[in-house]
Amino acid sequence: MAAGNQGPGSPGEDKTPSRRHSDANRKLKYISLTILVIQNASLILSIRYVRTLPGDRFFTTSAVVMAEVLKVSTCLIIILFQKRGNIKDFVFLLYDSIVVQYWDTLKLAVPSLIYTLQNNLQYVAISNLPAATFQVTYQLKILTTALFSVLMLRKSLSRIQWISLLLLFAGVAIVQVEQDSSKNKEAVDSGASQSYVKGLVAVVVSCLSSGFAGVYFEKILKGSSASLWLRNVQLGFFGTLLGLLGLLWNDGEQIAEKGFLFGYTPMVWGVIFNQAFGGLLVAVVVKYADNILKGFATSFSIVVSTVTSVYLFGFHVDILFTLGAGLVIGAVYMYSLPKAAAQPTSAGSFSSSSSSSSSQTDGFLPKSLEKEKGS
Repeated sequence: MAAGNQGPGSPGEDKTPSRRHSDANRKLKYISLTILVIQNASLILSIRYVRTLPGDRFFTTSAVVMAEVLKVSTCLIIILFQKRGNIKDFVFLLYDSIVVQYWDTLKLAVPSLIYTLQNNLQYVAISNLPAATFQVTYQLKILTTALFSVLMLRKSLSRIQWISLLLLFAGVAIVQVEQDSSKNKEAVDSGASQSYVKGLVAVVVSCLSSGFAGVYFEKILKGSSASLWLRNVQLGFFGTLLGLLGLLWNDGEQIAEKGFLFGYTPMVWGVIFNQAFGGLLVAVVVKYADNILKGFATSFSIVVSTVTSVYLFGFHVDILFTLGAGLVIGAVYMYSLPKAAAQPTSAGSFSSSSSSSSSQTDGFLPKSLEKEKGS
């Protein structure tokens, strides 16, 4: 029988378009999951690694500025490509969006300032905390973002989300109680002194700034038609200026003496490229990953960071850390579950049928923008 006469159930029949589309989406989800896990875990581990190596240390303030410059340059190239290389249209778009609509641009100065502070604080935190401890503690950004969403945007959370936030806080608290000067001391031959308290304060402030900036960003940009790449240019413009001010304030004299790129090694460049392009890359693929997948990716990246820290840094894992990290992983996954339809609740409880929330598990920005900043 000819191939064209085969029945609908014959083995040789091609897959239907809908089935091929489903298979393609499944593959894209797995690719998204892989990228999310690698980006989440590799950035923290690589920063910890370069900040604990002996020898000349690069200036973290210069690394933050360099990442912003690379990010803005990349976004400008993408916008130019979208305009099919038409310089006139490209310049007109930038002029109209940044200069003519200057008030809209100025609104981004506040979140940009907070993101710049946050990026610097992350370096401080990771330089003073074990990578696994930082990864677990940093999930407090989910709690802060959720609380700011409720307070500033009047968003509601389901009962299971409130429970997950309590579990998250409990898990992080257990991890902190477990930490002391005699335990979880990474076996890294580093000449620099490390302060656990300094690192903890830095990560907590970073989580608070993360939550506020993400919610504020969502509030001021609601209804905006600007593209993701243009928003990154606006954020990066202020981020670069504010980063340079922080650089001059904190390391100006030393950088004038030693140079902007002092201490930069191929590994340091790898960290900067990861920070600059990692978030942009995830911005492209994250649309294929739903909230459950993103929550799973965050949880899995904690496991990857912990296991890698054991072998790379000599990190010590005991029962308390395992319990705390387990609670955090479970809480992250629970929080990412879709909310059920709104149900009548007693006073003081929160429930909603809304399928979107500004407090995503993987970032600091609203749903459609959370990964584009890459911080």
